[in-house]
Amino acid sequence: MTGNIIGSATRRDVLQALAGLAAATAATAAASPAVAESKVATSASKSAGGFTERTVMRDGHKIYVRDYPGADPAYVMVHGFPDNSRIYELIAPMLSAAGHRVVAFDFLGFGASDKPKGYAYSFAQQIEDMNAVINDLKLGEVIPVGHDAGGPAAVNYALDNKDRVASLVLLNCYYADSPARSFPDFIELCCNPRTKLLAHAMMTDPKQAGYLFNFQQGLLMANMTPEIRKKFVDEMQPIIAHNFTQKESAMPAFLAMTGNAYENLAANTARVPELAEFKKPVKLIWGAWDKYLSVATAKDIALHFPNAHFTGLEAEHWPQWDRPDDVVKAMLS
Repeated sequence: MTGNIIGSATRRDVLQALAGLAAATAATAAASPAVAESKVATSASKSAGGFTERTVMRDGHKIYVRDYPGADPAYVMVHGFPDNSRIYELIAPMLSAAGHRVVAFDFLGFGASDKPKGYAYSFAQQIEDMNAVINDLKLGEVIPVGHDAGGPAAVNYALDNKDRVASLVLLNCYYADSPARSFPDFIELCCNPRTKLLAHAMMTDPKQAGYLFNFQQGLLMANMTPEIRKKFVDEMQPIIAHNFTQKESAMPAFLAMTGNAYENLAANTARVPELAEFKKPVKLIWGAWDKYLSVATAKDIALHFPNAHFTGLEAEHWPQWDRPDDVVKAMLS
């Protein structure tokens, strides 16, 4: 793989591809017990994109890693539900050029990592993936960076490993339940215990799946500036689509993770008092135009940390893509 962006695709092409694949893969979402023992091994190769491509083995499955050179503490970047580590490919080389090591990886089930059939994809599994990458690369102090549904992994890793974490960076994500927290409509349909069975059933019908994707894409783009809309359609949308249009799709992991989101919210809500014990710096860097994981969500999270700093940017849900220079500036400030 290279650091180049997947070629531009029209919105209609993306939606048709996603809808067709949804019908073929939704039936594989049922999870079976995960392998209990974690065995880790690594391989590496140089890339033309300014990073080393690595493979970390866990439970006999490959986790894909991009390792950008620099000094510790390393930024360890985790992604959310519909995308993969490529959402960081604009800011990662900038941070590396500033002297910081950056490690971005795909959770099992997403991106270029293995997508084992019948695997028990879960938030706990994602923490184990993160542990495997950090331990195998023998990183010293780290700075977890969480975006979207990667927020819980970043926060919980920080809470569980305070001695290994220098600080924490959160980008348009969520953690615990609160009045401010709001999932995108389609994600909520897949997450809510009252509607997730209906949503998963709809995903088996290409026409209905296409409608759901089309509906959500329209809501996301409704308030975008022309500049950000073009970047979303030409660059971000194909990254998301590629997750689902590969021969091995991310759909099983997506449905398993969304189906487990409310349970994870409850577990994280029980841990909220622990946030007050995390004394390290926490930087919340937010696309202020995100109407779902909004500024109110960020400020609610920040209230629970004793050393939190909020930066709002004129950006949508992916500030690291919409305003990469400003995000890097805030991360390094």
